Amino acid sequence: MKKLFVLVFIFGAYLNSNAQGIEFGIKGGATFANISDAGDGSNKTGFLAGAFLGIKPTDVLVIQPEVLFSQQGAEFDAAKFDLSYVNVPVVVKYYLFRGLNIQAGPQFGFLISDDIDLALADVESQIEAETFDLSAVAGVGFDFELGIRIDARYQLGLNDVVDGLEGKNSVFSIALGYNFL
Repeated sequence: MKKLFVLVFIFGAYLNSNAQGIEFGIKGGATFANISDAGDGSNKTGFLAGAFLGIKPTDVLVIQPEVLFSQQGAEFDAAKFDLSYVNVPVVVKYYLFRGLNIQAGPQFGFLISDDIDLALADVESQIEAETFDLSAVAGVGFDFELGIRIDARYQLGLNDVVDGLEGKNSVFSIALGYNFL
């Protein structure tokens, strides 16, 4: 336990001594979601909104955890999935030049509501969405002057949306943000 504390302290001191700054802001945008591997579903359009915190250990690298409300799901001939998550992506942003950056990292999703409508009423009561969704996130972004930024990301779910049924979250999002710091 002592060793872990010392390692965390040293890492924190390193980040603090080398930090080029801290970013904090809000973002909002649109989601275009589907459930992959589950047949021919159509996209569900929704929105996302939340906040981000960026830690800049170098001029070209930012570690950015976020907390986002996100509407996801899909529509099929015999089923409709309306899913709402609180997603916590932790992306690493690498700046190629000026404001242009590429982003990647894990995302931890926590289901806060689900509305699953099936054509077969007797099956519907047995279907529930998984409460946790682990995803991989990749994207590109651009930071403009005056704190304005835009991101485009793809989220690929790594576990099934519904236990016992094949199908993972597949979400494209575009968001506009503002950095207060």
